[in-house]
Amino acid sequence: MQKTSARLLSLLSLLQARRDWPGALLAERLGISPRTVRRDVDRLRELGYPVVAIKGPDGGYRLDAGAQLPPLLFDDEQAVALAIALQIAATSGAGIEEAAARALNTVRQVMPARLRRRIDTIQVTAVERPAIGPVAQVDSGVLTALGAAVHAREVLRFDYSPASPPENGVPVPPRRVQPHHLVTWGGRWYLVAWDLDREDWRTFRADRITPRTPTGPRFTPRELPGGEVAAFVAARFRGFDGSDGSGGWPCRGEVILDLPAAAVSRYTRDGVVEELGPDRCRLILGSWSWPGLAATIGRFDADIEVIGPPELKHAFAHLARRYANAATDTPAPPPPVQ
Repeated sequence: MQKTSARLLSLLSLLQARRDWPGALLAERLGISPRTVRRDVDRLRELGYPVVAIKGPDGGYRLDAGAQLPPLLFDDEQAVALAIALQIAATSGAGIEEAAARALNTVRQVMPARLRRRIDTIQVTAVERPAIGPVAQVDSGVLTALGAAVHAREVLRFDYSPASPPENGVPVPPRRVQPHHLVTWGGRWYLVAWDLDREDWRTFRADRITPRTPTGPRFTPRELPGGEVAAFVAARFRGFDGSDGSGGWPCRGEVILDLPAAAVSRYTRDGVVEELGPDRCRLILGSWSWPGLAATIGRFDADIEVIGPPELKHAFAHLARRYANAATDTPAPPPPVQ
């Protein structure tokens, strides 16, 4: 039989794993008598854990909410997930940075060395933007591998799944990059890296990455254009290279298209495409002028719902009049004064 302290930890872990536990099942899982279960429950209550008894023919127990937060138990994956979430919160600009940093330090101090090494290699920058549509799931092993390569400054090789299969069926060769940063943007994970074959900076969706082993040689990190990863990533999604820190098109709009996201992203190099359904997506795009932006969006053969801003709607109306007149012999009227 386990010692009392170890048995209490096992009991607490079981109570956290599901909502209700029949007393007989707890006794069976722990290899003790129902009477010992009752005594151990009383000890947990003395330590501040709000364990309540469940009435019924079989009886049982539930770990309820209390007035104070008692110590909690986490398995390895839960502990790593909590550390990553706290790290994102500490860089999110949500006003809880200091509290998140203190909580991360507290969690890290009580972690075993093997878990501390895992979370120390995953350095994340959160580029603040709410998620639109489904959040892409990334395997924790992939994040760990990417974080380890960033931390060790080692060349990374990986297979990268395109948004849609290549039309000629030729397999895509693996990518070779110098990984620099892991970032979150709009509910997705991205790797910011210098592409060795294309000799340029790239952002790769982590959910499309399959790392290859072993990693390559160590490298001396390059200076990121603009020097600040959040500004660089935000600029890239707005169609700029981020080198001057400006990070924005003079005209930027948002629409919903009745097309699959994969079909739109294939022809949208500088925009952000978010899947809203099998045949519906949100497109955020920039341009140097409002008519130019409306014309770029209008090339997609689909119904368009303009989310904003009003200038984009006016540009669509202006182009509609121009195109309608182009189909007749009537000269186009001058554009309205804005």
